[in-house]
Amino acid sequence: MLSPAYLRAAGKSCPANALSSTTADDLPEWHKLDEHSSNDHSLRLFDCTGRKDLTARMLDVHELTIAQAHAGIKAGSFSAEDLTAAYLDRIATLDKAGPRINSTLAISRTALDEARALDAHYRAHGSFKGRLHGVPILVKDQADTAGMETLYGSAACRGNIPTEDAFVVRKLKSEGAIILGKTTMSEWASTWFSATSATNWEPTLNPYKLDHDVGGSSCGSAAAVAANLALLAVAEDTGGSIRCPASFTNLVGVRPTPGLISRSGFCPLVKVQDTPGPVARTVEDCARMLDCMVGFDPKDPFTGIAATAQKLGLPKGGSYASGLVGGKNRLKTARIGVLRQLFGPDSDPACRAVNEVLNTAMDSLRQVGTTFVDVQMDKLIHYMTFTPTYLQRSRSDINSFLATKPHLPQDIADIVPDKPEHEFLDFTCQMAHGPLEPTEDPTYVQKILDRDEFKRKLDCLLAEFELDALAFPDVQIPAPKHVDATNGRFPTCWDFPVNTLLASQARLPAITVPAGFTQDGLPVGLELVGMEYQEQALLELASGVEGVLQARRAPPAPL
Repeated sequence: MLSPAYLRAAGKSCPANALSSTTADDLPEWHKLDEHSSNDHSLRLFDCTGRKDLTARMLDVHELTIAQAHAGIKAGSFSAEDLTAAYLDRIATLDKAGPRINSTLAISRTALDEARALDAHYRAHGSFKGRLHGVPILVKDQADTAGMETLYGSAACRGNIPTEDAFVVRKLKSEGAIILGKTTMSEWASTWFSATSATNWEPTLNPYKLDHDVGGSSCGSAAAVAANLALLAVAEDTGGSIRCPASFTNLVGVRPTPGLISRSGFCPLVKVQDTPGPVARTVEDCARMLDCMVGFDPKDPFTGIAATAQKLGLPKGGSYASGLVGGKNRLKTARIGVLRQLFGPDSDPACRAVNEVLNTAMDSLRQVGTTFVDVQMDKLIHYMTFTPTYLQRSRSDINSFLATKPHLPQDIADIVPDKPEHEFLDFTCQMAHGPLEPTEDPTYVQKILDRDEFKRKLDCLLAEFELDALAFPDVQIPAPKHVDATNGRFPTCWDFPVNTLLASQARLPAITVPAGFTQDGLPVGLELVGMEYQEQALLELASGVEGVLQARRAPPAPL
């Protein structure tokens, strides 16, 4: 049951017995819980918009950073409870009502109690529980969260309430993070658009232009952080699902080397490429969140990568944020390779708008000493479009996860129809009805061979030209409109001009950092890609870019 304090923090002044004395018929339609989830620890939606104690409403959390939140708590300016209540208030008034961004699903019933416990810990010990003490975050609905309905982007999973947290969620909680709730995601993490059966096909709105999309599949995580509905969010990236939405919403997003962060408790898409990662409004916050996400997990054998990184002494200085202060100096000597093959044609107005932002950004970086080198790779488009194995292995990878959930259908082919209900689901349907075993597809082995060759060629390209990173736009166009999902602008998912597949297929780390805005007011991201284990170097470069361009700005009113 919701406590009176939660109700006050979340919204309207509510009597102590508000929830227990209110029937489902008395609630607005969007407040009602699914009948199968009435005993979970989450409210998917709530309807309370006032507060007797006005601290939360008076607390301005716009563009708040981890450092500022911790400074405020230490100074006694506000508590973790105040901070949590302020974000819950914004979710209630801006995400579930008002402009209705539609970035969140289940909302925690226990967040304020957890915040109070952290405040009590600080009063008793004079120290923080961990590196994210009192920091309110949201989690992509791809990850299991104990006691909170988790849908994996599909209405077929209604009523699924995990009893255990995903490994990453446990790690974040152990560092003092407060989980506010879950964020929307594309259907089974498989499309570039945000509308999904889990939201009755209602899209997630782009905070910068509400008639535009956020991109997939970590749409809710990006929209929520951009709109200041949480300080940070957990996202996940297989083919670009962190970087595409982050670039469309003026955020920093990190795709680490796969295996640096555990995927246990996450519904997979392509296990060899999947990786959780942070989205935040600043490079420093991304780095500090990454510190709390990485680590070996016996339940995920891919995290031998994390163990290797630790043995190599990474991150240097004990934190991915330790070298960020030198970001601008690093830019002075940086050599960055520009893959012009991944810039769209200027003859296309949408591509030209992105190219103008990127070229202006690079001109600004040249002025502080950055060297840009135009580079090319033979067969680049072949490698990026032939090597993906979604249609060969996603069905088996997702089914292996469903096997751990006996109350859910055991084959995604029994959930997703073979004919798409909406045009943008064509790829999802193909994926769901792929072979039960990847090797049944005669092209699978060649795809793997070409994928490995692709990585070797990228490594050699970086080495031959002595490059610190490769650079290009995350997506060749700005965020599309919602109607573009169904109006024929992108007949197939392969017609959506993302460049994020480069790092994904080569399983290399990448970061997107705000580069600027188009004349129409849409954000554009600059992607930087490095070699394996180079997350720290990429973060330092991105910090320098952030400092020079200063391209992050909050969305327009009322957000």
